[in-house]
Formats: sequence, structure tokens, C-alpha cells
Amino acid sequence: MRITVLGGLGAWPTAEQSCSGFLVEHAGFRLLVDPGYATVQPLLARIPAAQVDAVYVSHGHPDHCADLQPLLRARVLADRAGPPLPVYAPAGALDRLLAVDEPGLVDGAYRLAALVPGEAFDLGPFRVDTWSLPHWVPNVGARFTGRDAVLAYTGDTGSSPDLVELARDADLLIAEATYPVEIPDRHVDNLSSAAEVGRYAAEAGARRVLLTHLWPGTDPAEAVAAARRGYAGPVDVAVPGLVLPVGR
Repeated sequence: MRITVLGGLGAWPTAEQSCSGFLVEHAGFRLLVDPGYATVQPLLARIPAAQVDAVYVSHGHPDHCADLQPLLRARVLADRAGPPLPVYAPAGALDRLLAVDEPGLVDGAYRLAALVPGEAFDLGPFRVDTWSLPHWVPNVGARFTGRDAVLAYTGDTGSSPDLVELARDADLLIAEATYPVEIPDRHVDNLSSAAEVGRYAAEAGARRVLLTHLWPGTDPAEAVAAARRGYAGPVDVAVPGLVLPVGR
């Protein structure tokens, strides 16, 4: 399995970096996870739109899904006879996004599948296990199990005992870490810190951690240091172009 970081910021993109988004490649299958703001351009610099095999959206906030819309345009306007793109998302999460275009333009470009937290399903070469994790809107964390690798992904989440199970013995945990240590009162219970990620990654026995969704302007070194206070394994921050091999 190979993970390519398209972006790693939360809330909004900057001139230097996109919001969170990841290209997950395994056994010839290309899965796009959370195509947030400004992720489609770095994606298309690597593969054509038609070569994305499926999309997984953890929740409906635009910093995790906005660039699905230009991706669909890039597919359907280039080839109206192309196959629909399977898109997995919580029920209703993408309704407003998919309604911004002229009626009918991208209707044939996608096929929606509603995520039901707690259910498992097959997606290409992956078995996907899902959890409902606390956020302002429905957020579905996922564990993608391939032939010889396990990727755990939180989406955005507040503290939850389910995070340990999600990350259990994962080869790579991609975890939201908006703040290094202190979470403002307005975001408590809905977002995480790098320090929290380090603690539950250690309890879960995750083999490697990738911190994502940092608030724009956050010092990546500060986030890494916070995670390492509770976790002894490798810790990286999601930056555009980072490629990580995953598995044994």
C-alpha cells in the first residue's frame, strides 16, 4: 500500500498547501480519501481524473470534500460515456455540494453509497471497517485493510474510546490533530490535539502516525513533539507530496 499526501491543513487552504486529502494506492486500485479544498490539482498532477477508482469522504465539511465537485467535472466533461465514480460518504453529507452545479451536469459521473457506521464492506482490494466518531456533523472513521497492510483514518473527531480500536495495530494511523496540545473550549469534544493522538496511538499499538488537519499557521515541529510525548513510534506531519509506503 502507498499513501500520497495531497494536503494536510484543516479549515482552509493556504498559498502553500491544500486541505486534507490522500491518494491511497493498493493492488492497482486508487482510492481518494477526503478531497478537501485545493486537493484536485495535486491529484491531477499525479493521475488523470478517470484513473480514480473510488472516493471515501469521512464527513461533509468542505475542507474534506469540496474538491469532489471539480473532480466530477473533470471526469464527465472529458468523457460523458465514462463509468460513474463510486463515492462513499455519510448519508446526506454531500447533498449541498452536489447541488451547486447546473442541474444534471454531473449526475452520471458518480454513484453514491451511504456509509453506515459500524458496518464493514468491501471496497476494491480493501475491507473497510467503520466507526461513528464525535464531530459537529456525522463523521465516519475508517480502517482500510489490504492484503498486507492496515491504514486507519479518523476524519475529524473529538475524544472517543473507539479511536483505540480504530487504530489497533494499524501500520499507519492518519489522525486529525488540529491543535498541538490545548484545544479551545469552542472545539473541545469535536476536534483533537496531537498530544491526544500520541496517547491513543500508543495504547492501540499503531506502528506509525501521520498527523493531519493542522490549523493553518501551526508549527509542524510543535505538533510532532506533542505527539511524541506519549508515543515512541515514527511521527510525521501531512505535507503535500509526502509518499509513505505502508505494510510489511
